[in-house]
Amino acid sequence: MTEIVREQISLPRRKEDSHKGDFGKVLLLCGSKFYTGAAFFSAQAAVNTGSGLVFLSVPEKIRPTLSQKLSEPILISRKRIPAGFNAVLAGCGLSLERSSLRLVRNQLRANGAPLVCDADAITLIAREKFSLISSPRELVLTPHEGEFLRLCPEFDRSRREEFAGNFAKKNGCTLVLKGHRTVTATKSGDVFINTTGNPGMAKGGSGDILAGIITSLIGQGIPPERAAYIGVWLHGRAGDIAAEKYGEYAMTPSDMLESLKSAICEVERRS
Repeated sequence: MTEIVREQISLPRRKEDSHKGDFGKVLLLCGSKFYTGAAFFSAQAAVNTGSGLVFLSVPEKIRPTLSQKLSEPILISRKRIPAGFNAVLAGCGLSLERSSLRLVRNQLRANGAPLVCDADAITLIAREKFSLISSPRELVLTPHEGEFLRLCPEFDRSRREEFAGNFAKKNGCTLVLKGHRTVTATKSGDVFINTTGNPGMAKGGSGDILAGIITSLIGQGIPPERAAYIGVWLHGRAGDIAAEKYGEYAMTPSDMLESLKSAICEVERRS
């Protein structure tokens, strides 16, 4: 078990002759008529983390709303999704409708880039008892404790590290168990404990930001296991910067999005 501290966090240096194609093409399958904010936060987090191209696939009904709020992500239909992504995120604000169930099932079964599953995707995986170990993709799951309890009904929160580690090994995935001192467990048996973050981050939208960060890092070529714990650390550091400026009561997920830039800049200067 390893505590992740600032000195262990680094990002690849960017070459001078780079172009947007060098920094990942990521797909976010997020949002529904019930939840537009989740799609916004995850997509903008991916942009702020450095992705070269961020494609956000949402239902047609909410595209006008998100097109007013987002400038950098590319909004696309759920009906015609291009191929060739370096990482995919499914779940943030997705809803539990039948169409979402089909989407999650198809993503789990398809060959392709690493898949990050968050929020409603995790609930659907638990409800339908989808097999994770049989998926041909590298999987990263990012549940909070309530969602993890659906995946693992015997979960005992007093033994978070043990249960997270066993789940990741058994299911051949990377598990990010969110909460105070977030646990990142890998299929190879490593367990990382995060040291950043604060109670002010316990607001709707915070988890969507984390999912977007991790997806972005994977899309830029960082192995999923490492991208997960780096993403968790950056997310917590962004929350700490926001708390330093606004306090834990008043800080918002939007403040965290802005503070993410400063958190990444700190790491970039040291790398």
